[in-house]
Amino acid sequence: MFDKRLMQMCPESKKYIVGNIILQFLEMCFNVAMIVTIAYAVQQFYDKAWGLSDLVAPLGVILVTVVLRFFTTKYATRMSYLASRTVKRVMREKIYGKLLRLGTTYREHVTTAALVQESVEGVDQLESYFGQYVPQFFYAFMAPIALFFLFGFGGSWKVAAILLICVPLIPGAIMMVQKIAKRILSKYWGQYTKLGSTFLENLQGMTTLKIYQADAQKNVEMNEESEHFRKVTMAVLTMQLNSVTIMDFVAYGGAALGILLATKAFVNGDLGLFNVVFMILLSADFFLPMRRLGSYFHVAMNGMAASDKIFAFLSEDEPEGKRETVRSGDIELQDVHFSYDGEREILHGIDLSIPQGSFVGIVGESGSGKSTIASLIMARNSVGSGVLTIDGKDIREVSEESLMKSITYIGFGSVFFKGTVRENLLLADPKATDERLWQVLSDCSLMEELRLENGLDTVLLENAGNLSGGQKQRLALARAMLHDSPIYIFDEATSNIDIESEEAILAQIRKIARKKTVIMITHRLANVTGVDCIYVMENGSAVECGTHEELLKKHGVYAHLWETQEALENYGWEEKAYEKAE
Repeated sequence: MFDKRLMQMCPESKKYIVGNIILQFLEMCFNVAMIVTIAYAVQQFYDKAWGLSDLVAPLGVILVTVVLRFFTTKYATRMSYLASRTVKRVMREKIYGKLLRLGTTYREHVTTAALVQESVEGVDQLESYFGQYVPQFFYAFMAPIALFFLFGFGGSWKVAAILLICVPLIPGAIMMVQKIAKRILSKYWGQYTKLGSTFLENLQGMTTLKIYQADAQKNVEMNEESEHFRKVTMAVLTMQLNSVTIMDFVAYGGAALGILLATKAFVNGDLGLFNVVFMILLSADFFLPMRRLGSYFHVAMNGMAASDKIFAFLSEDEPEGKRETVRSGDIELQDVHFSYDGEREILHGIDLSIPQGSFVGIVGESGSGKSTIASLIMARNSVGSGVLTIDGKDIREVSEESLMKSITYIGFGSVFFKGTVRENLLLADPKATDERLWQVLSDCSLMEELRLENGLDTVLLENAGNLSGGQKQRLALARAMLHDSPIYIFDEATSNIDIESEEAILAQIRKIARKKTVIMITHRLANVTGVDCIYVMENGSAVECGTHEELLKKHGVYAHLWETQEALENYGWEEKAYEKAE
């Protein structure tokens, strides 16, 4: 019923929670004062000791108590907001801090969709936990005890004792459903994050689904998952409604029992009219705080289920303090093994040597492990076994900041942010002048095209949706050139673009390779014919290495790939020549 981890994580909320409890208790005291005034007035009228003119003072007292209750309720709500505001800020800071400490390897621990849901809606669920449930948790135990003594000293310890005994039946009912609720809510939150991940994946791949006419199939799958989520949600609501019914029965039944006992005592002459009116009007207050706690409990349980996911993420093992720094140097992979899921191995004992200042190509069929090598060099994934060093330093000991400064990665799906061309370029070098920006754009054959627009102030839509594929890749290359790192990795950087853009990009890559260490990963062998060394990947193993001419003479995997691509390209040209002749 109470999670100490949350309170320890957000100690700032304690003072607001205490303030909320005090204000609720004051509200109860003002309510007691109002009921005492009403009961006394009824007694006086019953004894014919008062007339209508005597009502002025009691009405004044009642008016004052109502006003005071209004302000205590208002400021109690304010305290709830302050307590929840603190926890939302702290929890999101901790999630973000954990994400930064995990660095680019965070994807090994949590999916992006799950992380977004936990940090947004998951944290929002904790607002009710801190703002409503926790203060009510303490107040719900304080109020009945205070009313017990009021009833006892007010005339009947018997009625007070019976009511106090009935009060724990509500938390008893809560505890009965707690285990069931925790299991159902955990299932609910798991299904919720799964549905969110599926929706995000389908949304991002909508174009692909349309191309292959698979959108209808995905629609059916989404409907099935949505229906499963609906059933889990209905199970949660059913559990909540059943427990609310039990709590209502105890609360209102207990209040009715208190009224019945007080009335019977009055009829038997054991209680005066003042006492019985006081008890009748306050009987419900014995149970309402605990009943309200029961209502908040279900909301809080959802928050605690979300917090379990958050704490699981926060408790993930972090990389040990990496203090080594690198600027450049040889890159060595010795007997490197890697698996994404711990079962199916992707890389099988890779041995690669990339000397400083060299131009190296990594080629092979799709799925042979080329991009996985780039991911390991960038430390986006952790080496399973074996050794990967840069400048003689184990990559496990190199800080992420140093790696980001030393290596620039350009893939086929570079990301751009909504804003201007200038803003996207300055991400790589915030101090770059406009002259420098125009220089890299000119080198990448983008200057003339952008001058026809608004120059550096040309607005890019989300992920540069208003640029062609070739323009996006050339802009990505321009941004990479601004970063000016000693090591560059080009991973299929010329895929799916026009010939003109491909030639412009390849020309700049060769220019960069004269001064930097360049690793070029590609499926098109013609792009790496002039590199210093080519590594050929096949089924997760580096099966060949050498220059283009050396590999052709071996008549191995590389030679077969080269001949196949040559045949396909020549076939295309022959077809075009035949059509032209016709």
